[in-house]
Amino acid sequence: MADPIRPLIAGNWKMHGTGADLPELKRIANGVDGTKSDSPYDAVICTPATLIDRAVRTVVGSPLAIGGQDCHHAEKGAHTGDVSPAMLVEAGASYVIVGHSERRADHGESDADVLGKANGAHAAGMTAIVCVGETREEREAGRAEDVVDGQLAWSVPEDARPDDTVIAYEPVWAIGTGLTPSMHDIETMHDHMRMQLKQRFGSSGARFRLLYGGSVKPANAADIFAISSVDGALIGGASLKSDDFLAICAAMPAR
Repeated sequence: MADPIRPLIAGNWKMHGTGADLPELKRIANGVDGTKSDSPYDAVICTPATLIDRAVRTVVGSPLAIGGQDCHHAEKGAHTGDVSPAMLVEAGASYVIVGHSERRADHGESDADVLGKANGAHAAGMTAIVCVGETREEREAGRAEDVVDGQLAWSVPEDARPDDTVIAYEPVWAIGTGLTPSMHDIETMHDHMRMQLKQRFGSSGARFRLLYGGSVKPANAADIFAISSVDGALIGGASLKSDDFLAICAAMPAR
């Protein structure tokens, strides 16, 4: 029997975070560190690029990892304002979020763009957290699974492995709105994604970590984590407050 999948709890600080917020990050690191001997999960906070180096130094000695929120697909080049995967690694990042719906919507990122970024992250030795999810209109039209299928097919690299790729399902309409799909809807989508990954990657498709994201908070974390096909969470606003983030971490049961 295969070992259980080790969950991942990831925080996305988005466009929040300056040096003044490092004490809050330290409290998160201390809280995760306090359970490192028997922690049932991995944890990462994805800070703005300007904060990564200082964040890494702040959490040194803790099992809390630091990640980036986006990257360019190329190692270097004439791409003013972009940050390469190699730059993130040099700063100390070990994870990077690619394809977040806010990037897809605000910057017009296509599945091909996301695929390139995931490949770039892999080439640099980072774990890519690939985001997928439907809009409210797409769900109401009965197209949620088709939309996610397309994003999985065209955003996830052909040579992706469970140790370098995490899939985060974030229904666009639930991000930052306080709205959350029913537990049945979350379970159904995660089961569907697992089936798609197994069809594409064979036995290794059963080992990819599948995160849920979209208004995850202490009040609903335990119910979400009780779903067997959910392997963790990608957390937005609640990750900015150590008490909230650590309460969500504490809701993760041992597997």
